[in-house]
Amino acid sequence: MRRHAPATERNRDPIAAVLAEELPATGMVLEIASGTGEHCAFFAERFPGLTWQPSDPDADALASIADWCAELHNVEPPLKIDAATGDFPPADALLCVNMVHISPWQATLGLLAGAGKVLGQGAPLILYGPYRREGVETAPSNEAFELWLKDKDPRFGLRFVEAVSEAAAAQGLALARSVEMPANNLMLIYRKV
Repeated sequence: MRRHAPATERNRDPIAAVLAEELPATGMVLEIASGTGEHCAFFAERFPGLTWQPSDPDADALASIADWCAELHNVEPPLKIDAATGDFPPADALLCVNMVHISPWQATLGLLAGAGKVLGQGAPLILYGPYRREGVETAPSNEAFELWLKDKDPRFGLRFVEAVSEAAAAQGLALARSVEMPANNLMLIYRKV
């Protein structure tokens, strides 16, 4: 049941370094689109003062998440959540790694709407992945990746930070910080205003 995503081992430490600066010391972190569950397991061990709520819409992913997190006292059983619905349980922070580009835009809009509903003032929504920025040249590797994504599903693709931020603002979320990450990725930290 346990699945493995090779990129997880490469990006988990840099992601954790930013999370250490942005997450609350205690409370519930809802992870949307937890995938294999490897990130959730790693972050739950790294941040034992937080309770982690993984989620995914895919049954195989939910089984993998449960397997990776089975021995961790601060991880709740994974929930079946489709980000596009925006129907999320209460949380003190939201984390979403590598979903925005590999899902329809409607999933991002749902993610932002859900975050706007459940987060309290100042609480973070943290996004990680490859993005485009207006006026900034995109790395050739990201261009090739986008072609692969669009071949997989024409609704997929790298989103502009500006478009995500505009949609976030409509849900009461403001971009507080953008962090350059390895392999031409970004972490975007939005906070509920």
